Formats: sequence, structure tokens, C-alpha cells
Amino acid sequence: MKTESQCGYVAIIGRPNVGKSTLLNALIGQKISIISDKPQTTRHQILGIKTKEDAQIVYIDTPGMHQTEKSAMNRYMNRLANSVVIDADVVLFVVEATRWTEEDEIILTKLINDKISPILVINKIDKLTDKGKLLPLIQKFSAKHSFAHIIPISARLESNVEELENTIVKMLPEGPHLFPDEQITDKNERFLVAEIIREKLIRATSQELPYATTVVVESMKEEDNLLEISAVIWVEREGQKPIVIGKNGDVLKKVGTAARKEIVTLLGRKVFLRLWVKVKNDWTNDERALGSLGYD
Repeated sequence: MKTESQCGYVAIIGRPNVGKSTLLNALIGQKISIISDKPQTTRHQILGIKTKEDAQIVYIDTPGMHQTEKSAMNRYMNRLANSVVIDADVVLFVVEATRWTEEDEIILTKLINDKISPILVINKIDKLTDKGKLLPLIQKFSAKHSFAHIIPISARLESNVEELENTIVKMLPEGPHLFPDEQITDKNERFLVAEIIREKLIRATSQELPYATTVVVESMKEEDNLLEISAVIWVEREGQKPIVIGKNGDVLKKVGTAARKEIVTLLGRKVFLRLWVKVKNDWTNDERALGSLGYD
């Protein structure tokens, strides 16, 4: 461990679907947080650890903050996102270049009330058809609050991400590294495998079903150079099982094939993946059920 360096926690916050997880992956240079085009894909607090020669940055990806709390899951995700902001050394407030919403305004009001001056990260600048609108956009946002910095980026294209990281390093406190230099996340293999399966499930299903599903890895056993993984996909109603399984099992097979391929790449081992679909009634609105499924 180094003793003369900079180190600190950097919270990545924003409303759902502004690209927080894509940004985390771009900053780390490796996929550790799953992504999809559906809001509220991220449900957990995920640490991404970037160790540079003179600094260690501990990024915290958080669920998107949302205005309504319709279920226990919504309340859980809001609590999780709110909890990391106060203790962070640097806060990245991520918004979209193409729109500012009421939810953005609510988050900004909370930051102001907590006397936090974040870095405003204007993401998805690649979607601006007229690049001449970027400067007026920055001026418009700067009138809303005295941000520590305003940095436009495209997390998807990794444009201007290095400048953002350099700015973050300058704001970190001095201190020893908190994690081994080779560590890139706080999550274990079982968690990462479950998230990969959930990502493929989200992409293979439509409408509201992704929000009613979660994945739990029940076992990982290695025998004869083959890693055998058994995982359960939980849904909250009996009628959702056939949707996840699909006709003749085609949806479940598609999810399993895509997930196994990425798990092999992640772990560097041969993998045999078994998937089961089970029902836990109304689990997204049951605090006890949430805890039993890893949302604690």
C-alpha cells in the first residue's frame, strides 16, 4: 500500500438512464456494471476502483434517483443512492445533454440543501445534432448552481472521460490507498455472474417484466476444469414464468447462451450454466423478500 498519495470516494448520481453505469465502465476501462437502455438497470451500490500512479479513485455507481417510490424496491434504490452522497469526497451529478427533467431539478435541490458542490457531468453530447448548442447549454446549466466544474462527455464513446478523471484527481484528499492496487471492484464473482445473467434477461424481455425479475446464483462448483453454475431467475407472479422461459424455452436459452459467453470472458474458464425460473410473490414490494434476495 502507498502512504503518500491521494485517495477518495467519488459518488456517481443522477436520475435513471442518464448513463451512470456506462460512465463507470468507461472510467475503470472494464465492464463491471451492467448496462441496458431500460431505466433502473442498476439496483446495487457498486464500487469501481481505479489505481493510478499517484492516486486511487473509488467510484461508487448508484441506482438512479427517482421522484416516485411506488414499491419497496424503489424505496431501497433511493435510500442507497442518497446514502453515498454525504460521505463522498467528490460527487458527479450526471445529466443528459439533450434534456433536463423535473427529476434532475429535485436531485439538484437536494445537493444544494446538503451544501454539496458537485461536478456536473453533461453526458451523451454525441446525441447533440448541432454541436454549436453545447456552449449555450453549459452556460444554461452554470446558471442553475455554482458547480465545482462542468464537464461535457460521451461515456459511450469515452469522449472527454480522461479530462473528467484528471479533474477528479485534483479534488481528492491526500491519504493512503484503501484497496490493493490490482483490485477493480468490491463485488465477488458470484455477484458479477448474477448481474450478467440479469443484464441478458433485461435485454431479452420487454415492457415491465425486467423490473419484476432478479437473479440469485445458488452454486458455483469447479470440476475437471469446468465451472458449473446454477442460478435462479425470480419473478413475482406465476404468469411471468412462461414469458421468461419462452416458447419451447427459446427466451431462457437465448439468455443462457449470451450470459455464458460473457461469463467465460469474465472468468477465463469453461462454464456450464443452468438456469431455473421460480416465483416469489410480489417480491419487489416486500422488504423481507428484498433482503432474502440480496437487497439489504
